[in-house]
Amino acid sequence: MIRKIIHIDMDAFYASIEQRDNPEYREKPLAVGYGEKRGVVAAASYEARRYGVRSAMASVTALRKCPHLIFVMPRFDVYKSVSNQVMQIFREYTDKVEPLSLDEAFLDVTENKKEVEIATQIAKEIKQKIHQQTRLTASAGVSYNKFLAKIASDYNKPNGLYVITPEKSEKFIEKLAIEKFFGVGKVTAQRMHELGIKNGFDLKQHTEMELVHHFGKAGSMYHQFAHGIDEREVESEYVRKSLGAEETFAEDLYEMVDLLRALDEIAREVHRRADKRSFLAKTLTLKIKYADFTVITRSKTVDYYLRTYDHLFDLGKELLLQVDDIEERKIRLMGLTLKNAESDLLILANQPVQLTLEFKD
Repeated sequence: MIRKIIHIDMDAFYASIEQRDNPEYREKPLAVGYGEKRGVVAAASYEARRYGVRSAMASVTALRKCPHLIFVMPRFDVYKSVSNQVMQIFREYTDKVEPLSLDEAFLDVTENKKEVEIATQIAKEIKQKIHQQTRLTASAGVSYNKFLAKIASDYNKPNGLYVITPEKSEKFIEKLAIEKFFGVGKVTAQRMHELGIKNGFDLKQHTEMELVHHFGKAGSMYHQFAHGIDEREVESEYVRKSLGAEETFAEDLYEMVDLLRALDEIAREVHRRADKRSFLAKTLTLKIKYADFTVITRSKTVDYYLRTYDHLFDLGKELLLQVDDIEERKIRLMGLTLKNAESDLLILANQPVQLTLEFKD
């Protein structure tokens, strides 16, 4: 049986809510986040995106690109409330809903509660209901697997609807830029280009063995995607695989005593979040962003569960001391992330948890 998968992605979710609730922000470039030094853009309106403003961009960079950019502080309680409204609409059609974040989800409507045969019709109805109930727009992608449905939802944004049928999937994938493939970031895309792979057609010319040689286990996934294959199910029960916290400092740090003090605060926050969610993991990753925005990570997997604050701080300190030039370069941001290996996925969360981005001045 050919599956019917829909990917729904709200359009500029945080920013659109702010524009909906504040008429003076409408049709103006707006960013959700802290607009001063050390601030980060959490979301940008489409008017702001025309100037090159993007989420995760430093606020000072965003203001250089768009000097008249409006900054508003995030209201995560409001965003979560609207998200719950949207998720309830999804569940009117199917219980096979896999939220990826507050503003997007996969739906398997192969068999659905309303017995609608055409998935495109369901997507249209969902988009209409979202607009009626929230006064917000969403984009939808419809296809026979998750890989193509997600790509399709981004194809005609905002307020778009795009369908990739099995019949037209081959030509679509062949023309698809390699940067659009799931799991292909900037570094992997650069390596792909070095191998002469610029789109799906180029990717298909390589055997699975060749791709595994160059990209490890991910090579098998790339090979399948190139041929339109994605067997991943829509997982209605969310399995959290990682959990962490990070902090952007008010002033760059370089003294070890200050770094350890920051590490202490971050470790306590990660422990609080992990304890709250009964989250177990054996791998800890330290992330450091230098003043020049260079990012490095250090990870270690141990043979016991990192259950306590002491576990987190001691292992975090060990990773920190592994960084060769730790007191020679100024540090802008530091973070810790717990991560489960596939064999360690013991805790099923009933609902997905969105870890909010914290802005510090």
